[in-house]
Amino acid sequence: MNFEDFKKSFLRFWCSENKKISLIRDVVVAIIAVLIILTLLWAYTGQWFGAPMVAIESGSMMHANEPFGRLGTIDAGDMVLLVKVNKISDVVTYGSARAQGKEGLQTYGSYGDVVIYRKYGDPAEEQIIHRAMCWVEVGDSGNERTYTITEYNIYNQTSILIPELGIESPTGGNYTPNWDHSGFITKGDNPSTNKECDQTGGICDQPIRLEWISGKARMELPWIGTINLFFNDLMSGSFWDGKKEVTINNVQSDCVTCLIILIAVLVSIPISLDLYAYYKTKKKQQL
Repeated sequence: MNFEDFKKSFLRFWCSENKKISLIRDVVVAIIAVLIILTLLWAYTGQWFGAPMVAIESGSMMHANEPFGRLGTIDAGDMVLLVKVNKISDVVTYGSARAQGKEGLQTYGSYGDVVIYRKYGDPAEEQIIHRAMCWVEVGDSGNERTYTITEYNIYNQTSILIPELGIESPTGGNYTPNWDHSGFITKGDNPSTNKECDQTGGICDQPIRLEWISGKARMELPWIGTINLFFNDLMSGSFWDGKKEVTINNVQSDCVTCLIILIAVLVSIPISLDLYAYYKTKKKQQL
């Protein structure tokens, strides 16, 4: 088949009014559209043939006094793109960004990057989305480990004190970690539920290795993830099992309201177009 024959066959297929061919054409167009969108997302995030975005299940990244709709911060029910991290320098920490002042990277209402990781790199663990606060370099000095955190001007110390991260002893003095490798210190933005960093707050005892990180968060699709949480709860049986956490309960009421409004608007668009087309057809018939 030469190009002209192919062109004619394609035009017949594309312009056909046969119902079966029209259905096939619509399915093909939908598949192509999905593949184009997925390819663009994969190219941007670097998560080839993987999940390019995640739905937020908890409120650990919420900020105090957020406006109605909670745009610009990460809240339960949101979705974020998951950009692949290949090297340590791909992640800008809170400490290094804050030191640059207004020129420092800011994401989701604060300085630095927000990363998504699995505890100890275990694929069976739930993913955690928290901010990368600083990098700790773990070394050895004789029989003792030493810790260097340049963002807080700490160099080769056997004990450290960073009150804003909850890194301190119960009496408020220096804290001697039991960290056996270098990695990121991470912390949720929520001032009520995440007063300490993950490494002293019982979330993940060790610094976050680069290979544990699934990616860093970019952009925000507000409220849409609520649908994903609903079906996850439904499929996991959380709705019927009182012992399991119902993640959709973490979604704030104003976010649910915004989602309902968004769905109503999206549904109303094709209905309005159909009604307008019907009106024009009737008007022509009356002339």
